[in-house]
Amino acid sequence: MTGFISITFLILIAVGMPIGFVLGVSGLAAMLKMELPSVLQLVPQRYFAGVDMFTLMAMPFFILAGEIMNKTGITTRLVKFSNVLVGHLQGGLAHANILASVFFAGITGAAVSDTAAIGSMLIPAMVDEGYDKDFSAAVTASSSIIGPTIPPSNIMVIYGAFMQVSIAGLFLAGIVPGLLVAVALMILTARISKKRGYPVGERRATFREIAVAFREALVALLMPAIILGGILSGIFTPTEAAAVAVAYSMILGFFVYRNLTLRDMWFIFMKMARTTGVVFLVIAAASILGWVLTIEQIPEKVAALMLSVSTNKWVVMGMILLLLLFIGMFMDIAAALIILGPILHPLAVKIGFHPLHFGIIMVLALNIALMTPPVGACLFVACGISKLTIEQLSREIFPFILVVVAVLLLITVVPEIPLFLPRLMGMVH
Repeated sequence: MTGFISITFLILIAVGMPIGFVLGVSGLAAMLKMELPSVLQLVPQRYFAGVDMFTLMAMPFFILAGEIMNKTGITTRLVKFSNVLVGHLQGGLAHANILASVFFAGITGAAVSDTAAIGSMLIPAMVDEGYDKDFSAAVTASSSIIGPTIPPSNIMVIYGAFMQVSIAGLFLAGIVPGLLVAVALMILTARISKKRGYPVGERRATFREIAVAFREALVALLMPAIILGGILSGIFTPTEAAAVAVAYSMILGFFVYRNLTLRDMWFIFMKMARTTGVVFLVIAAASILGWVLTIEQIPEKVAALMLSVSTNKWVVMGMILLLLLFIGMFMDIAAALIILGPILHPLAVKIGFHPLHFGIIMVLALNIALMTPPVGACLFVACGISKLTIEQLSREIFPFILVVVAVLLLITVVPEIPLFLPRLMGMVH
């Protein structure tokens, strides 16, 4: 059955069928081959059950909050604040690009939104200041993956819902690795900027300039504090926190900045519905295939296969990382998470990895796929903004991919990096 599912899956991918339909059709074909009773009743039941989770409601709320914040001009304020902080460095605008992604991560938790919002502003600005276009696009695409690593993160919501892992714990565990990715990218950016002679800021910002920029960006910077603070204090659940984020962003748009209208909300709701619909289609369809894989005991067989190669935890984890990085290059990360999570999560826990630790490993590994060819979503968005080809951008982004992979290996072998904050809050003993 494993071979039949794999062949069906690959054929459907090869003919260009969207991943959401590939997952559903592959699961349906497997059910028919297994000659299960009442398949046409079973499929819609599994389809609905795949998205019938209260925790998944957090995703559309976080997406909606991010869209509203974008509309209110928060992106411009965050970029300005980032530039005031690091603009005096050599390659300052590139550093500001990365730092803005860190701040933006606390609002949307979506890498593609980060690439589109920050890239449309900073890629042309960087080119005008004398940066190479491919470098500008590479910095934007690579730093955008910080978004789903630092909370709130849509991909963490999916992981927590399906693997029964604390979403609040995942949010906390993602902060330090996300910041570490940012630092690593800034170190690489500094070296490249010095080697190529990219612009140096005229002067360091004064305290007054920093204070003014901070005041303008403060309301945006408060959102992650409100979300995490509310969750960790027990005031609301992650799903309720997402709804609070929407209410907060609407208050800013309608009453603080007063640049949000009811007409804007119509288009924002439409965009949120399209984005959520695509993701939920993938989640629901993947649940059909995931159910078949569970019936066929595929997770147990994969675990047995890997453990037959070696029982050493680091060898097994090395195989898991290679699998995640490879699959991520060709599959939507939500689908990869839902299919591979139930297979790899029990195996990782069995060989001694804490569920939160492995959750962050898996999230970051799949996030890397957003910046790798041939189907990296951030790569395509950056290409669309910069008018570069995938081949041109792929060559320039390769060192950035290596740096993020190095961070992934570091957090894999040093569990204290992701587990430091959860342990500090008493979530890990």
